[in-house]
Amino acid sequence: MGNKNSIKVLIVDDSALVRQTLTDVLNSDPEIEVVGSAADPFAAAKQMEEVIPDVLTLDVEMPRMDGVTFLRKIMSQHPIPVVICSTLTESGAETTLRALEFGAVDIIQKPKLNTKRFLEESRIRICDAVKAASKVSVKKITARPRAPQPKLSADAIMPEKRSRAMVQTTEKVVLVGASTGGTEALRIFLETLPADSPPVAIVQHMPEKFTAAFANRLDKICRVKVKEAADGDSMLRGQALIAPGNKHMLLKRSGARYYVEIKDGPLVSRHRPSVDVLFRSGSRYAGKNAVAVIMTGMGDDGAHGMKEMHDAGAFTIAQDEASCVVFGMPQEAIKLGGVDKVMSLTSIAAEVVRRAAGD
Repeated sequence: MGNKNSIKVLIVDDSALVRQTLTDVLNSDPEIEVVGSAADPFAAAKQMEEVIPDVLTLDVEMPRMDGVTFLRKIMSQHPIPVVICSTLTESGAETTLRALEFGAVDIIQKPKLNTKRFLEESRIRICDAVKAASKVSVKKITARPRAPQPKLSADAIMPEKRSRAMVQTTEKVVLVGASTGGTEALRIFLETLPADSPPVAIVQHMPEKFTAAFANRLDKICRVKVKEAADGDSMLRGQALIAPGNKHMLLKRSGARYYVEIKDGPLVSRHRPSVDVLFRSGSRYAGKNAVAVIMTGMGDDGAHGMKEMHDAGAFTIAQDEASCVVFGMPQEAIKLGGVDKVMSLTSIAAEVVRRAAGD
C-alpha cells in the first residue's frame, strides 16, 4: 500500500483489461494509489463500504447499472469526485456530457495499447485528471445546476444597454481558457452573452470527439452560435469557437479578419489543446484588441500566455476562488501578475461585453 497521503482511487469498469491498464497507469505516479477496482457499480458499492476513495474513475457504459445512474446515486448519498473514463466515440459523447451535468468533474479517454507517445501522453492526462479531481470541493460539484437553465436567466444578468453598445465595435476578440470544472463554467458564461457578442475562442481541456458534442449542446441553449472550431474558421460576432480535443488552436489575423488555425503538435503545459498556445497567439496577433479570461482548472496552463497578453495590452480576467471548482490556473496567472481583474463567474460575461465595447 502507498503512503497515507496518497490519493486513493477506485476504478469502475466492466473491462478487465481497462481496469488493469488504468491500475498500472495510476500506480506509476507516486502520489496516487489504486485501492480497488470493480467490474460494475454493485461491486463498487460493496467495496466502498470498506474504504471510501478520494476519487472514483467510472465507465458510463456498463451492464446491470449504467455509470450515469450510479453517479447520481453517489452524488445523492456520498458525494466524491468522479472522473468519467470513456471510449472515444461520438455516440458515447452525449451520455458522457450528461454525466458532467450530474456532477462528474472531468472526462478522460480510456488508455489504448498504442504508440509509445500515445501511452505516455495518456499517462500524463489520466494522472493529472485524478490529481485535479482530488482537489475539487464536492460541495461545489453538488451545488451545480442539474440541467441547463433556460435562456431567459441570462437577461437578468446582462443589462440591455450593454448589448446596444456592442454594435459600435468590431475588432475586439475574446479568448477563454478552462479545465477542471470548465464545462459548467463555460455554460454559465456563454449563456449570459448577448446574441451580438464579440467573437469568442475557447480552449477547454477535453478529449477529442467530446468537444463537438459539447459545442452542439451549448449551441442549443445559448444566444450566441457555438461550434467546434475548424481550421481557417473566421472569428465572427455572435459566435464562439471551441478548440477540438487533441488539437491546438491559435488565433491568426489577415488584414482586418481574425481567424483560427487548428494544428497538431506536442503537449504544451501538459495539454493539447493548450490555453498557453491560444493566449500566446492572442498576444501576438490581437494585443490590445483582445479580452482574455482564465477559468477554473488545475495546473498552470494559460498563466504564462495570459501574462504575455496582459503585457501586449489585452484586458485580462481571472475567475475568483469562490466560484472555481479548482483555483489552480487562475491562481497561477494572478501570481505572475498577468491579471487585470479577478471576478466571480457570474459577473465575467458582462465585464467581457463592457471591455469589448470600450467602456
